[in-house]
Amino acid sequence: MYTRRNIKSSIILRFAWKNLILFTLYASLVVLAYVLLRRYDIYIGIPFLPVSTTGIAVAFYLGFKNNQSYDRFWEARKAWGGITNYSRVWGSQVISYINSQPDKAGTDAEIAKKLIYRQIAWINALRIQLRKTTIYDRKNISYVPVFDLGADNKSLDAISGFLSEAEYNEVLAKANAATQLFRLQGMHLTQLVTNGTLSERRQIDMMRTIEQLYNFQGVCERIKNTPFPRQYAYMSTIFVWIFLLILPFGLVEQFSGSKTAHMIWLAVPFNVLISWFFSTMEIVGDNSEDPFENYVNDVPMTAISRNIEIDLREMLGETNLPPRIQPVNDVLL
Repeated sequence: MYTRRNIKSSIILRFAWKNLILFTLYASLVVLAYVLLRRYDIYIGIPFLPVSTTGIAVAFYLGFKNNQSYDRFWEARKAWGGITNYSRVWGSQVISYINSQPDKAGTDAEIAKKLIYRQIAWINALRIQLRKTTIYDRKNISYVPVFDLGADNKSLDAISGFLSEAEYNEVLAKANAATQLFRLQGMHLTQLVTNGTLSERRQIDMMRTIEQLYNFQGVCERIKNTPFPRQYAYMSTIFVWIFLLILPFGLVEQFSGSKTAHMIWLAVPFNVLISWFFSTMEIVGDNSEDPFENYVNDVPMTAISRNIEIDLREMLGETNLPPRIQPVNDVLL
C-alpha cells in the first residue's frame, strides 16, 4: 500500500513514460502525414464529433471498471480488518476462558500460548497463500516489490516460528495450510473440553470466533481465485486504445482550421495529454483488480499480520516483540 499523501513524480513516470513516448511519436507521425498529404489534396483528418462521442462512451466504461476494481480492493481490506478484530477476540477468549487454577498455572500458560501462537501462524499462512500465486503477469504497469516464495524464503519463518515441528510439517504438506491450522485449533478445543480445562459453553463461543475467521478467509480466497470479469477488464483496454488510435486524426482536423499553419502541431501535446488521461484511468483500474498480488496499491497484509502478532503476544505478557513493519520507499507491504 502506498503511504504518501502525494504520489511521487518518479512513481507516476514509472507508470507513464513508455506511453508518453508512444503517444508523442504516434501523434507526431499523424500530424506529419496530415501536413504532407494535404499538399496533394489528400485529407486524413476526421470530424471531431465522432471522436468526442467515442471518448465520452469510453470514459463511462472506465468509470464503471474503476468503481468495481475499487470495490474488490475495499472488500479485501475490510476482510483483513475483520481478521484483525476477531484475532484480538480470540486472544481475549484464550486468556479469559482457559482455567487459571493455581496448581495448573504453568500448564494453562502453555495452552494459551499454543492457541495464540497457532492463530498467529494462521494469519501468516493465509497471507503467504494469497501471495503465493498470481493469475496475471502485470509487471509492465506496476512497481512490484521483491517477493519470492522459494525454498529458502524467510517468509515461511512466520509460520514455523509459531508451531511445533510436527504441526508445521503436517500443515505445510496440505494444499491449504490455513484451513488445516483451524482444524488443529478445533481439535485442541475439543481436547480441552474432554480434560476439563474448558467448558462446552466456552468452546462453542470460541468455535464461533473460528467460524468468523473462516468466513474472512473465504472472502479473501474468493477475491483471489475469481479474477475481475474479462469482458469488462479486457474490453475496456480495447476501447481505450481504439479511442487513442483515432484521437490524433480528430485533433489535426480541429487544429488545421487555425489561421496559423504551425498551430496544427499543437495537436501533438494535446493528444499526449488526453491520451495520458485515458491510459492512466485504464491502468489505475487494472492495477486495483487483484488486491493480494503484493503490488504497490495492494492490501498491506505483512504489516497487518505483524500488528496482530504484536497485539496477541502482548496479551500473553511477552515483551520481546518484533518491530512494526515500516514503509519501504513509501510502500507498506
